Amino acid sequence: MSSGAPRGQGQVVRLSRGASLSDFADKINANPGSLVQEMFNLGEMVTATQSCSDDTLLLLGEHLGFDVQIVSPEDEDRELLAQFNIDLDAAVDEDRLVSRPPVVTVMGHVDHGKTKLLDAIRKTNVIEGEAGGITQHIGAYQVMVEHDGAERAITFIDTPGHEAFTAMRARGAQVTDIVILVVAADDGVMPQTIEALNHAKAAEVPIVVAVNKVDKPEANPDKVRQQLTEYGLVAEEYGGDTMFVNVAAKPGIGIDDLLEAVLLTADASLELTAAIDGPAQGVAIEAHLDKGRGAVATVLVQKGTLRAGDSIVAGGAHGRVRAMLDENGKPVVEAGPSRPVLVLGLTAVPGAGDTFLAATDDRTVRQIAEQRQARRRAASFANSRGRATLETLMEQIKEGEKTTLNLILKGDVSGSVEALEDALFKLDIPDEVQLKILDRGVGAITESNVMLASASSEAATIIGFNVRASNKVREIADREGVEIRYYTVIYQAIEEIEAALKGLLKPEYEEVELGSAEVREVFRSSKVGNIAGCIVRSGLLRRNAKARLIRDGVVVAENLTISSLKRFKDDATEVREGFECGLTLQGYNNIQVDDVIETFEMREKTRA
Repeated sequence: MSSGAPRGQGQVVRLSRGASLSDFADKINANPGSLVQEMFNLGEMVTATQSCSDDTLLLLGEHLGFDVQIVSPEDEDRELLAQFNIDLDAAVDEDRLVSRPPVVTVMGHVDHGKTKLLDAIRKTNVIEGEAGGITQHIGAYQVMVEHDGAERAITFIDTPGHEAFTAMRARGAQVTDIVILVVAADDGVMPQTIEALNHAKAAEVPIVVAVNKVDKPEANPDKVRQQLTEYGLVAEEYGGDTMFVNVAAKPGIGIDDLLEAVLLTADASLELTAAIDGPAQGVAIEAHLDKGRGAVATVLVQKGTLRAGDSIVAGGAHGRVRAMLDENGKPVVEAGPSRPVLVLGLTAVPGAGDTFLAATDDRTVRQIAEQRQARRRAASFANSRGRATLETLMEQIKEGEKTTLNLILKGDVSGSVEALEDALFKLDIPDEVQLKILDRGVGAITESNVMLASASSEAATIIGFNVRASNKVREIADREGVEIRYYTVIYQAIEEIEAALKGLLKPEYEEVELGSAEVREVFRSSKVGNIAGCIVRSGLLRRNAKARLIRDGVVVAENLTISSLKRFKDDATEVREGFECGLTLQGYNNIQVDDVIETFEMREKTRA
């Protein structure tokens, strides 16, 4: 053991994800150089300022006798906000609480009519703008409903239906009070129905089932009720506590009943209250880069009131609220709990699901955003770098032999980019091919994207999801030899990238047996060497085919080639089973009577 680094007696050291050895040294009053030496002794090469993985930090802590605790991103965020006297979990006095509208997420299998149902509820048409009729972004809308003689508001979050958006859908469930599970009466429970149901259960929220398309002749709503009992959703009419409502979105049947079921479930199962005064807190549901307006984020206020002019921070983005708009594009002066609004004025595009909060001044939000960005960068560096051990050096040299597909992802909204990246990393790719995402971002494809793509060691392909490159950028891409591919439907992008990855694989070959022949006689020729007089026992013999020689059941020669093949005195391309022939093996003369010549060819295997 080296004596440079101090030894702990089980003292607790709290470190953030992606912390460096310098950060560790600061906590234990040590010289960073001594920790570098300790890591070298442990067989790992780490510089003092390099972001370390969780495993590296825990290994060093155990070696030095310290109890290293990696602070979770959520705890780290709380500690960061505590520096600015902001407590997200502070208890609120009962007299400050007011009732708030329920936040409802619509989930279900693709093509079961979620968007059509929301259309019917909002009396607007969203689906015309959707590529392939699939919801690509998360949107949030508030509708007013007449209930018990009073106007009640319900907030709807529209989550995408394709399984590639699982991450976004899970986020939708986190901010949700109630889930409407849409199941088509003519189709029944499908894989994504179960997936959506599991997300709702994980979020521990009540579920209202909308049995859609009941107007179709083949509809069987009772079958849906029966199927869902297997997954723990028992209809009220069967003695359970889940409300099932028959609806038909296109003709607008049962919509009022569904909204009433949502409000009854909210009143019966939930106490929906929030403080209306104080700084606003909530979640960024979606965000994109608008050409004229800059970063635009859809935020859902969860407590407090958001007003135009407030300084806000959302994830690593910050700014001052220049304007707030409702779902119809009309200005909103202030937004209270459960109110979704479009916010203009952020300096960057926050991620879908990032928490946002309003603070007293611009300086505070800027500092919070900068520290969050630095922390995320350190954590991502640590994850991408992995552990550099002495043993893995040879592996890294071998890595150079791998084929890599480099991608740069650009999309119109952060949720789509994130979901596409998530889906790509879940592809089943063989080890000899690597997929690398060099950069990802929101907005149009820019010159800097093209320059980054051309500068990488193996030219990167730029994927544009619902975004385009200007003529000038296209000219630069052509000049630099950078390929730009455009997509509007996520699984088309995934299929093509998967095909491209498989195309990068070196071909795999398998041996296919052609036939075998028995040597009956050997003729000696001063001109061509020994000629084998054979009879073909199975399959066929082909000129220039690969062959092996077998004597008494043992292979005596491999990798031979049939150089000439004759039937009597005529040259033959191939000789089939049962026929006699004469052949010579290229560069090989040790042929004896009763030897067996097996022929085969190498065929390329198709990749699964």
